[in-house]
Amino acid sequence: MERLNGISVFVEVADAGGFSAAAERLNLTRSAVGKTVARLEQRLGVRLFHRTTRTQSLTDEGQLFYRSCLKALDEVRNAEALLESGKQEIRGRLRISMPVLFGRLCVAPLLHDLLRAHPRLEFDLSFNDRVVDLLDEGFDLAIRNGSAGTDPGLMARAIADQRMTVCAAPAYLEAHGIPTSLDDLTMHDAVVYARSGHQRPWSFPVKGNATEDVTPKTRLRLDDLAAIADAAADGLGLAWLPCWLVRERVQRGELVRVLTDRPGQTFKAYAVWPQTQLMLPKLRVVIDKLAERLPRIME
Repeated sequence: MERLNGISVFVEVADAGGFSAAAERLNLTRSAVGKTVARLEQRLGVRLFHRTTRTQSLTDEGQLFYRSCLKALDEVRNAEALLESGKQEIRGRLRISMPVLFGRLCVAPLLHDLLRAHPRLEFDLSFNDRVVDLLDEGFDLAIRNGSAGTDPGLMARAIADQRMTVCAAPAYLEAHGIPTSLDDLTMHDAVVYARSGHQRPWSFPVKGNATEDVTPKTRLRLDDLAAIADAAADGLGLAWLPCWLVRERVQRGELVRVLTDRPGQTFKAYAVWPQTQLMLPKLRVVIDKLAERLPRIME
């Protein structure tokens, strides 16, 4: 038990960013926390923290040990949760990664609802557009757009379809006309998504599983969808954006959807999590909630 206590104190210091903050969280003295970490370092034979008079930061060995400790403590919490699942109050902490914009506008509000419904549930939310390594970085769940990935040791579930739409400001359409076919798109100005110099074409489904790609002319390329919506609303051209992103702007009359008789290209949103024999109740309730509610707000 002493070994587990030392590990939990070490993790708390790493999470809190220092001995004093950890001591306050644990309701211990700073001296007690420092001595516990010192005993742990002595037992392991390595220094876990760089120490100055004001700050403490993890050493390389400390970073490695921290990731392993997180997994070990999560396993203990998971075992406790499984034993209590028959009772069942949804409880415990989940570390969740999600894309910045989609996460903030669509996923996070649903997770807020879950926190209100389950007072002992906790979330650590990370908003990042890169594809995180769940196993290496200690995430319990990731929300991914477009592809679930093929990493071994992971499970995935499709939770929503994101449909794309072409839209523009009323003033732009009044000045340049309303496109009525895909061929018309090439005669319009466009605000497009581009990253690392690569412009993403606009895709539209045709018969079967095929798509027709259109690369409109543009003088403005951006790598942020919200900025594209801003530019389109400012009258700088057509934009190809997810329906969920422009829904409120369309309702306010800032943007108008065009080519509405054409089906929009859709991209899947996935929940991805480390493979386990039994899914923890806290994880299941999150995935089920997202699968139930996200499709309603995607249009």
